[in-house]
Amino acid sequence: MSTHAYSRCWLHLIWGTHRREGTFDPKNAAKVSAFLTDYAKQNSIYMKINFANTDHVHALVDLPTGMTIEQVVKLFKGASSHWINEQDLVAGKFAWGRGYGAFSVSQSGVDEVCAYIAGQAGHHRTKSFAEEYERFVKVYGLEWHDEETVETVSPQSTRPTPLVKTRGQ
Repeated sequence: MSTHAYSRCWLHLIWGTHRREGTFDPKNAAKVSAFLTDYAKQNSIYMKINFANTDHVHALVDLPTGMTIEQVVKLFKGASSHWINEQDLVAGKFAWGRGYGAFSVSQSGVDEVCAYIAGQAGHHRTKSFAEEYERFVKVYGLEWHDEETVETVSPQSTRPTPLVKTRGQ
């Protein structure tokens, strides 16, 4: 990385548990959140805030200049799922669901996004993760594909199910 590179690229990252199942109790969700904070620091990724819910995570990060969005998300999901299994935080084998959301945040919107993430516990008393996620996708001008978005890796196979179905299937 160049010492003369200046960058501020805020991203609101969202990803869910496998099958969007409520996996964590509040105590273990707090442990996941703490792990993500520590892991980000260890990997020189500035994470301003994160919140682990029972079935998904929100994080506000400044994308490092030498990394892609995909690399950052893979690091967080891979390391945290390994750690969750290692710590036996859930019964059985834990896995995050396929995919993620990465939404740009302007510098002037950082405080609002931080407040939104900090208020997750109360927010999800009235709105499900699926409803919240669909809203984000639509607000950012993307097309929501309900079937494709909720498909996950089949429990009988390690191969992901196809996102796009071809004609005649």
